[in-house]
Parts: sequence; structure tokens; C-alpha cells
Amino acid sequence: MSAVSISVVVFNIVMALIVSLVFVPILVWMERRVAGFIQDRLGPNRCHIGGVRLGGIVQSFADMLKLVFKEDYRPNTVKEKVLFRLSPVIVFVTAYLSFMVIPFADDLTIDGKTYIMQALPIEFGLLWVLAFAGLGVYGLMLGGWSSNSKFSLLGGIRAAAQVISYEAVMGLSLVSMLIVYGSIHFGDMVRFQGELLWGFIPAWGIIIQPVAAILFIITAFAETNRAPFDIAEGESEIVGGFHTEYSAMGFGLFFVGEYIAMGAASALIITLFLGGYQIPWLNTNTLKENINIVMLVILIFLPTISYFFARWIKKNNVWPDSKDIRNRETKWLIMGLIGINIVVTLILVWLLLSGISSNGANASVALIQVITFVVKLIMMNFFFIWVRWTLVRFRYDQLQNLAWKVLLPIAIANVFITGIFVVFLGV
Repeated sequence: MSAVSISVVVFNIVMALIVSLVFVPILVWMERRVAGFIQDRLGPNRCHIGGVRLGGIVQSFADMLKLVFKEDYRPNTVKEKVLFRLSPVIVFVTAYLSFMVIPFADDLTIDGKTYIMQALPIEFGLLWVLAFAGLGVYGLMLGGWSSNSKFSLLGGIRAAAQVISYEAVMGLSLVSMLIVYGSIHFGDMVRFQGELLWGFIPAWGIIIQPVAAILFIITAFAETNRAPFDIAEGESEIVGGFHTEYSAMGFGLFFVGEYIAMGAASALIITLFLGGYQIPWLNTNTLKENINIVMLVILIFLPTISYFFARWIKKNNVWPDSKDIRNRETKWLIMGLIGINIVVTLILVWLLLSGISSNGANASVALIQVITFVVKLIMMNFFFIWVRWTLVRFRYDQLQNLAWKVLLPIAIANVFITGIFVVFLGV
């Protein structure tokens, strides 16, 4: 393999690690801050290392460190010890592997060779995700059963019933999207969404198939056990459900796995329905053709955005006591922001003056699309968290009635209507 090939492979793997594992502390922080905002409180934001809080993210690292060093207690009633230990690993691994086929940018061409911008460069990405989404529930079921606890067993049974019910709806919502896209390759789906309908409307999946988008988003909440579909771990009824008997890193893997699954579901929703890495009205070819203008726009607006961000940092990161060590963070953050602006500005000016080569244009477009994908991912994760702290948990009968009596008939009708449009109207 050439140096370029190795670099692209490493970049894709690192990106998959960042948006799955490294994002977890940030998602935990988002969860706490959004919950605090909705409940009119601050949330944990005091923990710091040498005055650096990162807005409260350090608290998430402290909690994870605590789980690593905590005693891993296993009740004597556990009989299937191997399955008991394996269950959280299954949840964690299946959620992480779902990220491996999500494209972060369009195919990158360097020196005439094309690279797929995903950690695992395979073309049957949708089947891969569905396979591991189905396997993930085994971790919950085995964890609940092997714990030999009535609360855990009830949680495992609830998880199995919920996933079976909502996977049927999810599968049918995806069938309608496959009819539209005509491919199971995520790259083809995102490139399709880079086009325009009637010359001015982005051909995003949520615009072409709004019913399928709503169905898929609802089932994604159910598949990830996020509220209001969290009956499998309903603490008001069954203590902690399937993970009641777990502690330390056993619980930690379940906990991290849930956030990775939420991130994977968000990435899948973005890829299928929200244009993936595409910017509205600026698909890959348009970006390449107008890369100089795009660079100039970034050069103009980056300092402006940074200025207002610096003002926000200064306003929200000042402690009353002038001698408080945490006040150092404000200065360091603003200095770091200024440094980043200077470096990026110099790079952009050098590129504009020296001229951007074909390889440079392709790499620049890929980087812009990666940033676009990450921004969309953060916004979608915020939506997951917002819903959790807004809606109350469904009762078991309400959850099943919603799946079988409401969503399933709608999903079947949507597939039927989509087929009519595609076959008879040639859409």
C-alpha cells in the first residue's frame, strides 16, 4: 500500500473511533447540560483539572475513570458467569461496529485512485447495520437472563419484545427507501441526496419520503432503548432492568454502548434522510468547481464566528473569585481559539495564492464534508437528548399498541404507495 492509501485508511478508522468512542464523554455532557437546561438547573460543571473544565466535559471523564477503578461485584446468584460477562461486551461491540460503514465524505480521488471514506470500505452497508442492530439485543437479553434476577429477567424480556416489534416497522420503512434509492450502498444513497428536485429543493430522504423518515426515527429511539422507549430499564418499575446486577465496567459497557448506539442511530438517520455529508445546494461536484469561492467564504466568516464564540466563552466562563484557578480556562480557550484562527487563515491564504491542485481540491472538499457530517451528527444527538428529557416513558401496552396497531399499518401502506409511484409513474 502507498503512503496515501495508508493515510486514508488510518484517517477513516480514527474518524470512526472519534465519532463513536471519543464522542461518548461529550454526549454524556450534552445529556447533563440539556437536562439541566430543561429542568432549570446548571448540571455538573464544576469538576476541573488544573482549572480546565471544558464546560463540564471533565466531569464525564472523571465518571468514566471511576467506573474503570470501581470494584466489579458479581452476585453469588449468577449461574451463567460467561454469558454474564459477555453480555455488555456484545452491546458495546455491536454498537461500535455499526459506525464502521457510515461514510464521512464522498469518495476521495488522489492521483487517479479512488478511496471510500468509511472505516470499512464495503458496499452492503445497510445490511451490515441491520445485522448488528439485530445482534445488539442479544446482549440485553442474555444480560437479563444470566443475572438470575427477576428484575433483570423482566428487563431482558421487555427488550426482546420491544426490538422484535419495532424492527418490523424499521425494516419496512427502509424497504421504501431502497425502492427510491435503488441501492444498499450508503455512498450511493448520499450522492442521490446531493441532487436537486425541480432544480431548487435538496433531494434529501426526509423530503422524498417523510413518512418513512418519521417511522425510522421513532423506531431508532426504540432500538436504542432511549426514552420514551426505555421500558427495558424502567427504574420506577424494575430497578434498572437488564443491568440491575451489573457494576463497575460491566455497567460501564452497557452505559457507553447506549451512547454509541445513539450516535450510530443518529449517523444512520443523517445518512438515509438528512443528506449525509452533503451541504444543501452544494454537492461534491459543485464544491470542487467552486472551491476557491468556498475557501474565500470560510476565510471571511471564520473570524466573525470565532469572535462571537469568544464573547460567549468570556461571558459564561468567569468565576466571581478573581483568584479562582478555573478562571485560567477562559484565557487559555480564547488564546487557543485565536491560534486556530491564525493557523487556518494562513493555510487558506496560502492555498488561494498558490492555487489549489486537483488533489488539493478533492482533499479540501472531503474535509469540508467531514466537518458537515460531524455538525449534523451533534445536532441529531441533541435531538435524541431533547426528546428524552421532554417526553415521559410509555407503558408496555402503549408501546406495543403503537408498534403493531399504528406504525406497522402505516409502514405497509407507505411501501405499497411508494411501489405504485415508482413502477407506474416512473418517478
